[in-house]
Amino acid sequence: MSERDVSPRNVNLPFKPRTIVIVLVVLAIVAGALSSFYMVDQSEQAVVLTFGKFSRITGPGLNMKVPFGIEKNYNVPTQIIQTMPFGYRTERPGLETIYSSGEYPEESLMLTGDLNIIDVQWAIQYRIVDPRAWLFNVEYKEQTIRDISQSVLNVLVGDRTILSVLGSERSNIAQQAQILMNKNFDLYGLGIQVTTVQLKNIVPPKGEVQNAFEDVNKAEQDMERLINEGLEEYNREIPKARGQAAQAIQIAEGYAAERVNQARGDVARFLSVYDEYKEAKEATRSRLYIEMMEEIFSKSQETDLIDRGLDNFLPLKNLQGGTQ
Repeated sequence: MSERDVSPRNVNLPFKPRTIVIVLVVLAIVAGALSSFYMVDQSEQAVVLTFGKFSRITGPGLNMKVPFGIEKNYNVPTQIIQTMPFGYRTERPGLETIYSSGEYPEESLMLTGDLNIIDVQWAIQYRIVDPRAWLFNVEYKEQTIRDISQSVLNVLVGDRTILSVLGSERSNIAQQAQILMNKNFDLYGLGIQVTTVQLKNIVPPKGEVQNAFEDVNKAEQDMERLINEGLEEYNREIPKARGQAAQAIQIAEGYAAERVNQARGDVARFLSVYDEYKEAKEATRSRLYIEMMEEIFSKSQETDLIDRGLDNFLPLKNLQGGTQ
């Protein structure tokens, strides 16, 4: 039996073991350097965990952490206002927001205090204020927000009549809903704060009830329109009438002052004549008689003096043309 040499031969490697070690060390350093930094946006805060345990919260900018997954960061948008709709959905936000045509009766249909059904489409806007609580306290965050918000609004609508929900109590419902939601969210430790509750569209259910309410709303709008038209007419005519009344009063007062002044002048003139009359009665009487005759005949044309004792018309003197 022949013998065979099975001893290992010398193999020439393309890289020396030292080079491989150096490359691995460099790669480890690069990986460590890359995993030692993380970026936080201006609208975010980062929650840092060390071996899965909460370590700290960092703000915007470039931050450092222990590499190789020893510390992990989770960025939370704490400065962004988020919106959650109920009874509708937003298909495309923008300057002209487009809403979905689908219906969500399980979110919008509610029972009022007078046992009527009403369809309320609404939305809440909230902001994350505690990123640690937001990440770890509640597992199903969105569903919890929806359940609490719907419960609060159903309670508020159920305490009021349908007419008050449609009209006067609308703003009060939104304000009280915001307060109660924040209390419940704090109780559950969600780490959020509701900034606004918007009641967008409140209508009765479709059908005869909705048609009846639309007729009522139309009648109320017509009433408001007629009242406004009446007030407009009132505001136009009343100042005009007051101006005419003030003008008539001023004219009357002016006429009264004129007549009073004229009367006072007549009285003063009469008194002066009376004083002269007392001094020379015959002369004053003759002068007054002559002045009166001159005033009478000055307004007549071709005036003749006659003897009234004669039966026939016998002109004695023509005042304008001389004697005849």
